[in-house]
Amino acid sequence: MEKFSYETNGYNRSEVNNFVEEVITQTEGIVKKCKQQRDEIEKLVEELKHYRNLENSLKDAIIKAEEAGDNIKRMAREESNMIITDAKNNASRIVNEALLRAEKIEIKSETLENNIKIFKRKLKLIMEQQMAVVEEIEVLELE
Repeated sequence: MEKFSYETNGYNRSEVNNFVEEVITQTEGIVKKCKQQRDEIEKLVEELKHYRNLENSLKDAIIKAEEAGDNIKRMAREESNMIITDAKNNASRIVNEALLRAEKIEIKSETLENNIKIFKRKLKLIMEQQMAVVEEIEVLELE
């Protein structure tokens, strides 16, 4: 605290006035500084709100991206399973068709073998009959 010199009517007026002016100047400076700090705090609070909103938006975007990734993986698995199922069904169909064709070919083969056997028997019978005719002709010529 400052001490003032005495005069006839009390303290020295100019010293007191100078002191009061200095206190006013310092107080105005403090008030101005407080206002600047308040403005800066408000600005920082707004920035903080903005960054929190950005953070929440990023969190939401990450969650949505993860969900989308999960959905894509699930859809890929389902599509893969469908492709495998279709491939198995097609393979079964192809094998069944091949078995049916093989069975038809086997039946045709057996029919051809039977026809060949019948043809051989008939040819043998015809040849035997022709041989009998030839022998009969020889007998007739000899007589």
